[in-house]
Amino acid sequence: MAEATLTISSRNYSSWSLRGWLLCRMAGLDVAVEMLSGDPASRAELLHLSPSFLVPRLTHGDVRVWDVLAIAQYLAEVRPQAGLLPESLPARAWSHAVSGEMHGGFINLRSALPMNLRARYTDFKLWGGAQADIARVVEIWQEALRAHGGPYLFGARPVVADAMYAPVCTRFVTYGVALPPDCAAYRDTVMDWDLMRDWIAAAEDEPEEIEELDMEF
Repeated sequence: MAEATLTISSRNYSSWSLRGWLLCRMAGLDVAVEMLSGDPASRAELLHLSPSFLVPRLTHGDVRVWDVLAIAQYLAEVRPQAGLLPESLPARAWSHAVSGEMHGGFINLRSALPMNLRARYTDFKLWGGAQADIARVVEIWQEALRAHGGPYLFGARPVVADAMYAPVCTRFVTYGVALPPDCAAYRDTVMDWDLMRDWIAAAEDEPEEIEELDMEF
């Protein structure tokens, strides 16, 4: 029996579910995945489990925690040996800042380029708001990669910030977003991450009728 349960909505569409699952796996947590569909009964159950009506939701013993950044903080506290955060204080502060920016911003990018791992679009039209968000993502990635040497944002291994930006990498692949060479290399590194390959493989087997919760972008 797994030591924890992660409640998610969809592997194919749910960016927040992906982030939460990556964090659990990065922490080395033995976690079972419980998927809720978009039907009213499941929505009511999710509202009971997570007062914020958001996925993912982590149950670990008698602890219940929802919201991805709260899950990240909890896992960093209970599994410090997993290295979910960079070692140096300045890098940790930087990682917190860019993770928080992803958590609370980029609404235009999320709404214009919803996550869909199985889809591929060519010549996708990007409107101004989404282009501005993409430019900011590129700026964040380039600054971190140049400062820490890659291949991940804060060095040789992935940390919380990489989990936060992993769904953006999938969106850039889905919609054929052109990126500078260093950012394209980072996107490819994330997409080839063994945990990402496991998630994507599971998403490909997900029933077509599963939909993303309305509350999620």
